[in-house]
Amino acid sequence: MSSIAVIGGGKIGEALIAGLLDGGVNPKDIHVTNRSVERGQYLREKFSVVPFVDNGPAVDGVDVVFICVKPKMVLKVAEEIAEIIDNNDATTVVSMAAGITNAALEEVLAAGAPVIRAMPNTPMLVGKGMTALAPGRFVDEEQLAKVTTLLQATGAVRVVEESDMDAVTAMSGSSPAYFFLMIEAMIDAGVNLGLSRDAAKDLSVNALYGAAAMLKETGEEPQQLRANVSSPGGATIAAIRAFEEAGLRAAVYDATQACARRSAELG
Repeated sequence: MSSIAVIGGGKIGEALIAGLLDGGVNPKDIHVTNRSVERGQYLREKFSVVPFVDNGPAVDGVDVVFICVKPKMVLKVAEEIAEIIDNNDATTVVSMAAGITNAALEEVLAAGAPVIRAMPNTPMLVGKGMTALAPGRFVDEEQLAKVTTLLQATGAVRVVEESDMDAVTAMSGSSPAYFFLMIEAMIDAGVNLGLSRDAAKDLSVNALYGAAAMLKETGEEPQQLRANVSSPGGATIAAIRAFEEAGLRAAVYDATQACARRSAELG
């Protein structure tokens, strides 16, 4: 069983921990660091993991280090742990932040350090995450397989080229927020139509949850599934026309391009 350090016990760090535990990792094998002692206590009480305030002791001797801090802090954290990682050839470092390249991490860490750039998303908290992995130059197949297996406990995992990671950020890393915005708008629209907020939420959430499951499980193209419920002259096609006239597709293009561009800037 792998020993793991999670540097940063925020939303992504907590989601990662929850997924790892669901996947069978022993909580005593998970070290988690947080600048807030209170946050560390919360994570220990909730998950029985081992909290640390300092990064150095947390990563000493572990197999995999997940860096789950804001992009601007990633390289600083890497500098803090570089010497300790250098003394443990078996440690793989996984950055979970947008924008930070493998080359930037490799430059800070000891020569030949195995580094993997990852882009997760928050649904890993409920075991439905999507994580993309881009291995660095010094990662071997065994190390990549170990990290892949660990993250599969949090949802789906896909290995991609690092050059695609900014697009990945736009398509899966940030996209749950797009979905939440859509649901929020639908709930407000339901209230506008006279439904209670509770009813509007129940109807919207379950409809879109079912639609996503249908898309995934049937393997059908979204265009076909949409056509299947769009009867000629019916209510659904009237709604689709309104979306198209409002520029839904253009908004999606613009939003994903803005996200990918900002991801690149963060690096």
